[in-house]
Amino acid sequence: MAEPIKAPPEPARGRRSGGRAARVALRAAPLADHLRPVRPGMAGGLYSPLTDADVSRIHNAALNALEQIGLSLAPQSGIDAMTAAGAILGDDGRLRFPRALVEDMLAIAARDITLCGRDPQYDLDLSGTNVHFGTAGAAVHIVDPVDNSYRDSTLQDLYDAARLTQNLDNVHFFQRAMVARDITDNYELDLNTLYASCAGTKKHVGTSFTEEAFVPDCISLAHMIAGDEKTWRARPFVSNTNCFVVPPMKFATESCQVMEACIRAGMPVLLLSAGQAGATAPAPIAMAIVQAVAECLAGLVYVNAIAPGHPAVFGTWPFVSDLRTGAMSGGSAEQGLLTAGCAQMHRFYGLPGGAAAGMSDSKMPDMQAGWEQAITNTMAGLSGLNMVYEAAGMHASLLGFCFESLVLGDDILGQVLRCVRGIEVTEDNTSIEVMRDVCLDGPGHYLGSDQTLSLMQTEYIYPAIGNRMSPKEWAENDKPDLLETAIARKNALLAAAEHQIDPSLDLAIRANFRIRL
Repeated sequence: MAEPIKAPPEPARGRRSGGRAARVALRAAPLADHLRPVRPGMAGGLYSPLTDADVSRIHNAALNALEQIGLSLAPQSGIDAMTAAGAILGDDGRLRFPRALVEDMLAIAARDITLCGRDPQYDLDLSGTNVHFGTAGAAVHIVDPVDNSYRDSTLQDLYDAARLTQNLDNVHFFQRAMVARDITDNYELDLNTLYASCAGTKKHVGTSFTEEAFVPDCISLAHMIAGDEKTWRARPFVSNTNCFVVPPMKFATESCQVMEACIRAGMPVLLLSAGQAGATAPAPIAMAIVQAVAECLAGLVYVNAIAPGHPAVFGTWPFVSDLRTGAMSGGSAEQGLLTAGCAQMHRFYGLPGGAAAGMSDSKMPDMQAGWEQAITNTMAGLSGLNMVYEAAGMHASLLGFCFESLVLGDDILGQVLRCVRGIEVTEDNTSIEVMRDVCLDGPGHYLGSDQTLSLMQTEYIYPAIGNRMSPKEWAENDKPDLLETAIARKNALLAAAEHQIDPSLDLAIRANFRIRL
């Protein structure tokens, strides 16, 4: 790192100006990744909404639910695998899971997994309480905040969202954020969703498949992008987001068949249980967590009965209902509590976990969207959630995706990550020597001190879009508007974004598959 820039001496007015110039110059200098104030995979876990007794009670209730209620509608292949492992198929068609079976599968489940990017610099280390933020949601609309309108999302929109994600430092992975509604054939939709995502970013990609029959061609596409099957299996850069259950307590038959195909292909899976409290999950927040944990434990048994130790993310995603209407309320305080409670259960099991935060019920990137995204993402990050899905860009309770909100969300997530990092207390940063120098022999302030300048970039994070001008500066700079600034940054990032598939490989892919982008 370069030597700290020292501010010029008094007089005060000149010293202030020089200090400002030095600070601006220092802030403009790029930092090595390990010196940045925030970065992917910082450890959270400082916030725990549940006591140890609460965690134990939820765990035992989930095990009781698996033993006594079980899950229905597993495909025959899943029934065969799970009963061979020790599950019990009842006369009512429900699979029940003895406590000892669940504990045995917990013992062999994959831990400390890495979700790979196509470029290793984007690898996601899901050990401990390392926190990563990304997209998700499968929205069906694009939000236009200029004319306050919604329109159908397209494949080009999906590609553009991936390209933006590639160039936003605080959005660490890209899971399909919208449905390409201009493609009506489900096979082509799955294939083109995978292609557009990988063409837009080299960060880890999450996607889903409609039918088991569509998986082989999508895996062949992944092999082509990787180089060959061996390279793919060594570093799978796509995971299968799999809604393997239909809450409450039913397997989703077709999704389970897709999951089995993905496991055979070496693809990591996200075991996603997305009950809605008060509708498809119990209304009490604690009980909604119980059901999600029970369903994901059943998924864990399923995965490990097929392939012991296969990488799987424990995806407890319970959502909240506004009980006045039954509508989903993704931006609520209760959603933040649900997500943080689930993260605490992931920590209890020592499993890589994912859940949803950052969703807004607001229709536009307004003040409501800001507080909803900030509160739920902060709670998720502080709770040590490994994978925070839907963390930016999502509006109208997941029905709409907004590019400008994704860009604004990158700023929000930077501030959230700074909260996750917390306060480092060391011998050096609690020494009173600098205080003594400033108070007894110095200018009486810390603006130009070596310590202040040396910590400007490593201790503090600065918004790319957020405005910290004084009212006078704001007026002198033509009163910049937050949304207009976000639009300008979005356009600049898209203009500079590169296609992430080599041209010759792209031609080969198009020769083998019907690519619609």
